[in-house]
Amino acid sequence: MQLEHIAIWVDDIERMRSFYEVYFDAMAGPRYMNTEKAFTSHFLTFDSGTRLEIMHRPKVAARSGNGTGERLGYAHLAISVGSEAAVDAMIECLKADGYEVLDGPRRTGDGYYEGVVLDPEDNRIEITV
Repeated sequence: MQLEHIAIWVDDIERMRSFYEVYFDAMAGPRYMNTEKAFTSHFLTFDSGTRLEIMHRPKVAARSGNGTGERLGYAHLAISVGSEAAVDAMIECLKADGYEVLDGPRRTGDGYYEGVVLDPEDNRIEITV
């Protein structure tokens, strides 16, 4: 078995699509729309073949809190960028572009080299080797 995709609800589907395309080289599939259900989605495919589905429906309730606090459920996406230098560069680029860096880059107790940032809708992204 393998994980087929992960899906997250988003408020601004085009802003989120653009973020993952620009910073993580995701390729967006065609925009899917179901007007009867007021549902829109994009599948974003990464070089590894891993896919992230971003979904929008106007009546999905906003989550409480923000990405800086812990909460039950989704914790983070981990995206490997290939080297410690690439982690450093990605964290610096996102920080310079105004995205919040929560942690790192640093070496974790379990041996990862990573930095943690928030995407435009406060979802945590772990950028790692």
